[in-house]
This record gives sequence, structure tokens and C-alpha cells, in this order.
Amino acid sequence: MGVTGQGATVWLTGLPSAGKTTIAYALAERLRGDGHRVEVLDGDEIREFLSAGLGFTAEDRHTNVQRIGFVAELLASNGVKALVPVIAPYGRSREAVRKRHEAAGTTYLEVHVATPVEVCSVRDVKGLYAKQAAGEISGLTGVDDPYEAPAAPDLRIEAHTQSVDESAAALAALLSERGLL
Repeated sequence: MGVTGQGATVWLTGLPSAGKTTIAYALAERLRGDGHRVEVLDGDEIREFLSAGLGFTAEDRHTNVQRIGFVAELLASNGVKALVPVIAPYGRSREAVRKRHEAAGTTYLEVHVATPVEVCSVRDVKGLYAKQAAGEISGLTGVDDPYEAPAAPDLRIEAHTQSVDESAAALAALLSERGLL
């Protein structure tokens, strides 16, 4: 199997509207162009198809992250680079996913897309911050629900200070440094 066949999970964690999904798709396009097998496990799609019925309690969020982590590890262990732009607000949930990967001997990289809440609320891609401010929803991660930022991620991306291409390039550089490209 060539280098392009080595799998890994790249988990992009951060607040809603931080840029996780945009960066993941930019990196996926770049990697596919270089012959890598790549899948993006978009948190919104997973919620709809794999975790329908789960709410947004701490336990449901943990269950959702574990399900996504299971699928990511399965893909990664079969030579796919699984890019996972999912908030995953709790450190214990991300750590459990990391341990699953370690137990299977599969590479897991945690990337913190560290866009400040002030920037995310202006971007407000899905209108969540506006709905929360209007009292239509509660439990918005980073506003009135906790977000535990990773203390020591494999990479921290300041997506508000660089372009999507620069962010994807930084991620590609990390993969290269770890011998995954």
C-alpha cells in the first residue's frame, strides 16, 4: 500500500461557525487531488443520519461524538483520511475518541479551530447565534452551554486571521510532518 493509503482521523473541534467544515472540505479537495482517499464526516449530516433522535444534553452530545469517533476510526483503519469537523464540546468525549484510536493503533489528530465567539457570532452561518440572542434557542455551545477548548491540540488554527487555503495548508503540513502524506 502506498503512502496515499495510510488512514488517519483529523478531528476539527471549535465553536459553531468557527470554520471547521469549510477548512475540512478545502483540505479534502486538496488531498483527493493528490490521490488520497478522504471522507468528511460533517457533524450536521451525522446528526441527521446517524444520530437522529439525540438531543443536546451533555450525555447525548457525548453519545453523538462517540458514534462519530467509531465511524472515523473504522474509516481511518481502512486507509481513509477521515476529516471530522464536529464541535465535540467536551474534553472527555474527545479523549475517549482518542483512546479508541490509540487502542486500534490508528492515528488521531486533534485540531482546534480557535475562532473567538465574537467572530463566530458575526459569521453565524446557520443563524444560531441570532436565535440564541432572540431567546428562540438555548444551549448554544460557547454562549450558554460549555465549550472545553483543547489544552494541547496537535494543531491550533486561528481561522479568523488566515484564509481557508492557509488553514488547509497548515493542516496538510501537519499531516506531512506526521508522515501521513
